[in-house]
Amino acid sequence: MLAYILRRLWQMLPTMAGVVVLVFVLFNWVGGDPAYILAGKMSNAEAIANIRQQLGIDQPYYVQLGIFVRQILTFDFGNSWATGEAVSRIITTRLGPSLTVLIPLTILETVLGIALALAIAFVRGSLTDRAVMIACTVGMSISILVYIIVFQYGFAYKLGLFPVQGWGEHFSENLLRYATLPILIGLAVSIAPTLRLFRSFVLDEASADYVRTARAKGLGERRIMWVHVLRNAAIPIITHVMANLPALLIGAFLLERFFGIPGIGREVILAVERSDFPVIKAITVYVAAATMIFNLLTDLLYQAVDPRVQLS
Repeated sequence: MLAYILRRLWQMLPTMAGVVVLVFVLFNWVGGDPAYILAGKMSNAEAIANIRQQLGIDQPYYVQLGIFVRQILTFDFGNSWATGEAVSRIITTRLGPSLTVLIPLTILETVLGIALALAIAFVRGSLTDRAVMIACTVGMSISILVYIIVFQYGFAYKLGLFPVQGWGEHFSENLLRYATLPILIGLAVSIAPTLRLFRSFVLDEASADYVRTARAKGLGERRIMWVHVLRNAAIPIITHVMANLPALLIGAFLLERFFGIPGIGREVILAVERSDFPVIKAITVYVAAATMIFNLLTDLLYQAVDPRVQLS
């Protein structure tokens, strides 16, 4: 196990190097000269030259690449061009609010998706199964903006159960008061595609030869579904959940924007609007690193769920 982990970590280095070079090329050659962005419209050649010297972009490209690598390793991308706040502090302070929403949302979505998929598998092919699939299709066809408006109007404005916007300083207050409605909206949006996907995973296993053998041996349908089918369907379910985790940090920007949650997704949108390159570069690199780490964790979970999986 340890040898496999070390080998995978070693294999991540070339991939990470490719990501770093790609990001460097995009922001230094394709993205234009940042000195002109910082100098503004009312600038002169001397001001632009001073800014280029301060940023180090007057150096040769190999020197700039070395500076960029050092920034990644030391977690120091300097300060935001828009706010002057340290980029490292922006990431660390915005990560907590995002995880406060996304971790409960992911857990609820996964548990409900598995439970409903197994329940539908018991009545597969029936009118109930078709009705649920139609409801999922309708739910997937509705924009997340509609969910946000309806939930805010109904649960926050009319019923007064939740605040429309805001964020506090304490974790319990944020989780139980400010994050509850965004979590419910995220669950309403994601449960339909998740249920359809998990249902396909479960039904694929339910039609396998080993399931027919188990039925021929007289095992009950409940035991077959919850023990045999679920264990084998867990592999693609784990793949789906773990592959989506890094993207969720950025993908929840609409929830964070509408509810005033100071998370990573909202910060990315603000950085793009302001052309705040240090923030964008830092988040891009670390999301890429998180994706590779989650891929490694996915492989380890495979063996934890199914000991027959051999890591090599």
